[in-house]
Amino acid sequence: MQVPLIDESRYDEEMSRKVLPALAQCRTEGWMEPAEADGLAAPATPGKLHYVCYDAAKFDDLDEVGASATFRGAIVISHGFTEFAAKYSEMVWYFLLAGYSVCVFEHRGHGYSVRDVDNPSLVWIDDWHRYVADLAKFADTIGKEYADGMPLNLFCHSMGGGIGAGVLETRPTLFDKAVLSCPMIAPATAGLPNWLAGAVANVLCSVGLSRHIVFGQSEFTPELDMADHPGASEARVRWFQQQRIDDPHQQTYAATFEWLRQALRMSRAIQKPAACGEIETPILLFQAGRDVWVLNEPQNRFVREVNADGGDARLVRVSDSLHEIFSMPNVILGPYLAKILTFFGSDEMAAL
Repeated sequence: MQVPLIDESRYDEEMSRKVLPALAQCRTEGWMEPAEADGLAAPATPGKLHYVCYDAAKFDDLDEVGASATFRGAIVISHGFTEFAAKYSEMVWYFLLAGYSVCVFEHRGHGYSVRDVDNPSLVWIDDWHRYVADLAKFADTIGKEYADGMPLNLFCHSMGGGIGAGVLETRPTLFDKAVLSCPMIAPATAGLPNWLAGAVANVLCSVGLSRHIVFGQSEFTPELDMADHPGASEARVRWFQQQRIDDPHQQTYAATFEWLRQALRMSRAIQKPAACGEIETPILLFQAGRDVWVLNEPQNRFVREVNADGGDARLVRVSDSLHEIFSMPNVILGPYLAKILTFFGSDEMAAL
């Protein structure tokens, strides 16, 4: 399935004059209480988790060019590390055109969700299981409400993909299909092997640096160097950056040592063969050939482990893409999006 792509040469204009006004007319904003789960302590900081949802029926009433006008269910979006709901406006637009309601959940410590540190640049979490439990609760309540008895699918990126994998392993029947886009099955840890980075994080957290910024990372600044995004769509990257500049809630930018420790613990847990064997949801995993934020080989092993126990996972490698495939030029974004929509809309993986 294909939908018309935004013209990169007129990106800001199309986003401001067409996409965002249309999304505003079918958008609902809400807050959810954090999940309560066995073995999970009360959150360090009380507060609610933020989300935004987009109703496909209201969107169809707008008669936008390219809209399918056929309701196909709902898609829950699980964003990546330091991201926020507004960053996915373009992807939400495409999913609405294809006939899906969309529910975007802002993970704890991100966007307008409750945070456990005062510095708006930093992300801290006390227990990675909290991410998984919160996303599962959101999908099981808000997501199912918007799916309205039709398929409930998952689209997740990077850290959100690691969290999504945890949900797929612990709630095997919650989602009908799942797209893991460059998932953080294992993070890249500045050239250190994950086991050594974990050991360092353990030591530093034990001496009181749990909320300290990871060495080598920096707080948010408005400056943007496109040399850090070689080959990406400049229009998209600059638009993402402007969203951060315009809203301090969207300026998360760096990890704390506790976040790093928990990310590595989550990575080890979701790669266990027994955990992979619990997955029943069909998975389409996209891998970026030029990824510097997550490791490729653990993704390969994850797919093999899922399939080894009777699961249904397929890996699609986008050799010339950076980590954020949805930030690439239309020549890469188009086939990527078409594969996602075909996967969600087909009965068989072979249709891809």
